[in-house]
Amino acid sequence: MNFFEQQDRAKRNTARLVTLLCLAVISLIAMSSVAVVLILAGFDVLSSDADYNVASSWMSRALELFDWELVLAISVLVVTVVVLGSLFKHFQLRSGGKAVAESLNGRLINPGTTDLDERKILNVVEEMAIASGIAVPPVYVIEDDAINAFAAGHSPQDAVIGITRGCLHLLNRSELQGVIAHEFSHVFHGDMKLNIRLVATLHGILLIGLVGYLLLRSAPFRRGGSDNKAGAAMAAIACIGLALVVIGFAGTFFGNLIKAAVSRQREFLADASAVQFTRDPDGIAGALKKIGGYQPGSQVQAANATEYSHMFFSQAVSTSFSAMMATHPPLPERIRRIQPQWDGQFAVVQEGALAEPTPPPVNARARLNAVTMAAASVMAAEHAAKDSNEGSVSVAAAHTTIDAIGQPGSQHVQYAQRMLETLDPVLKDAAHDSYSARAVVYGLLLSQSPDIQAQQLAALQKHAQPEVYSALQALLPRYANLEPRLRLPLLELSLPALKQLSPAQYATFKTCLDLLIQADKRISLMEWALHRIIVHNLEAPPTGHSSGKLADYRDECESLLSAVIQAGHPNTGPAQAAFQTATANLPFQGLQLQPPMVASAQTLEFAVNRLSQLQPSEKRPLLQALAQAVEHDGVLTTTEAELLRAIADALDCPLPPLLENAP
Repeated sequence: MNFFEQQDRAKRNTARLVTLLCLAVISLIAMSSVAVVLILAGFDVLSSDADYNVASSWMSRALELFDWELVLAISVLVVTVVVLGSLFKHFQLRSGGKAVAESLNGRLINPGTTDLDERKILNVVEEMAIASGIAVPPVYVIEDDAINAFAAGHSPQDAVIGITRGCLHLLNRSELQGVIAHEFSHVFHGDMKLNIRLVATLHGILLIGLVGYLLLRSAPFRRGGSDNKAGAAMAAIACIGLALVVIGFAGTFFGNLIKAAVSRQREFLADASAVQFTRDPDGIAGALKKIGGYQPGSQVQAANATEYSHMFFSQAVSTSFSAMMATHPPLPERIRRIQPQWDGQFAVVQEGALAEPTPPPVNARARLNAVTMAAASVMAAEHAAKDSNEGSVSVAAAHTTIDAIGQPGSQHVQYAQRMLETLDPVLKDAAHDSYSARAVVYGLLLSQSPDIQAQQLAALQKHAQPEVYSALQALLPRYANLEPRLRLPLLELSLPALKQLSPAQYATFKTCLDLLIQADKRISLMEWALHRIIVHNLEAPPTGHSSGKLADYRDECESLLSAVIQAGHPNTGPAQAAFQTATANLPFQGLQLQPPMVASAQTLEFAVNRLSQLQPSEKRPLLQALAQAVEHDGVLTTTEAELLRAIADALDCPLPPLLENAP
């Protein structure tokens, strides 16, 4: 099942979840109605002085009280509590993964940390992010001895990775890669959004029990003296409160059953994806074996661990009904799916033990000879950039990489490792600091023209923060030798630091970006691509649902394909031929290649914003058409490759790096 099918499946699971939770709410309404009617009827009967059969009178009175007005009132009350509780929790989690990590007492790892364990996990996360084509997510550490981790967020743009101290301390690099690859699978397949919706909805159901608890506590203190009727009323309130507590716990129980069932099925998929990603079943299997042989296991002690238990790598809380309520499959079952020949023995791990030393990495030059790779980089600004300085990748690379969306392989991890090893250490370190990360991005936008660059630097000196401008001045000589293929990895490394900017700092940063881009009175496609990636990953996404059909976006597809083709085909004849090939399989007739002045960065921006509303399955033929467009002339330049990367990012389709000699 590919990325697009998984995204569609996630949407279907969300619809099923909503249906199941609606049924749960209806059940709660029914239970609440019956409980309230029986309690009120009982107190009416018991407070009466008449001498009659209590049981029959109770039932008769209950039937009298059970009318549509009462049921409607109870329904409104229950739905209001659930909806308000869910909206409140959704509001709490509006910042995405950051809110979840902080709720679990997670601490953001400083990208410039000198702690060896923290440095190791940051390096693994950076490799995985570059290899998969998503922004490098911030990493939070939970000071807990358990071996566990999680990914949380509404989307890849606000996702975070959380990891326990025990996981950092006890797993070697290969095992950490397996765990992080598992969590990245949840990022790819839309599981994170479903997880947060589960948390918010179950919180609403839990509030029913909380309302009952408040009623139960308040009733004894609301005495009306010795009046029998007043006493009976207070007793009725207490009984209703007790009933709501029971009903609330029942609703939470069934809600957790739904949560556990949904979560267990996704864990098998994430395990399989991790093996495909790393091509190392021993890594994730080794982590699971250590959990099984470690006394604290994966049990997280954070106060809110139960609420977020379905987000973790392994069972985070103990359950009284392990078979039904477990959010994860049993460890032996998970391990045997990865290693069918496993002997059933867990690894023996002592508290305080250290992870086995990680084998030394393969020499970078040897890896480069073993794995040939492309220069998927930030685009050159000019159309005539098809020369040896720009570089190119194989003609089959685009289609192969589109097939790898959401399913990156070990060759992409090796690519990422190579890029990180080749980057200038000074630039790489600068990308990890919020001040110098801004300078790193400014440097990527500086023109090669001395006159325009002088204008850009003058504008920055006037508008940028002095410390940032000073950092840029110190970094300028480093850009002279920066290979084009390293620009995108450098940008991706900068994103976690940029996400820590305050609103005022970000406003200044964005103003400076605009000044750099507009210095030459035009917006090149390179500048658009860079700006598009930054904005898409640092700003809140536009509201709306992914429900559009490709056939409804004729003009946008025409503009998008024209801009991509004009970027790599400056001559009209080849451009027209590429356009015809690319549009042949799209559901349109009579599309026209737009001239360069029309197929501009502005029209491209409008097109991708509209096309981002496509259903996941509708995005695949569009990306395939884009691949045909850039591959038509037999040479895929880095300009075309990076434009494809920026468009895929805007469409929420994480495009892995384009590799040379794609099979």
